[in-house]
Amino acid sequence: MKEKIFEIISAAIEELNEELEYEELENVTVDTPIFGGETGIDSLSLVSLVVEVEGNVNDAFDANVTLADEKAMSSRNSPYRNVGSFVDFIVAKLGDDA
Repeated sequence: MKEKIFEIISAAIEELNEELEYEELENVTVDTPIFGGETGIDSLSLVSLVVEVEGNVNDAFDANVTLADEKAMSSRNSPYRNVGSFVDFIVAKLGDDA
């Protein structure tokens, strides 16, 4: 499951980065920063990424999870800080949905 989610996130980041051209978003790994800190994307790009990933995850796993919520956005340890934390967040959400 984690590998499939990683693939979904990576594809969405690569597609988003065709427009942004952020060097940090090339060659996506679990440590690739997404949002927050000195590197990462802006909040508008984050929303686009989360919506894209949410749709693809729901399609791939025949689920109905919401990945953009106020709790996650305001969390001290944001699930969007890097690819690995986003993968773990989605795995937990899918588990909650099961």
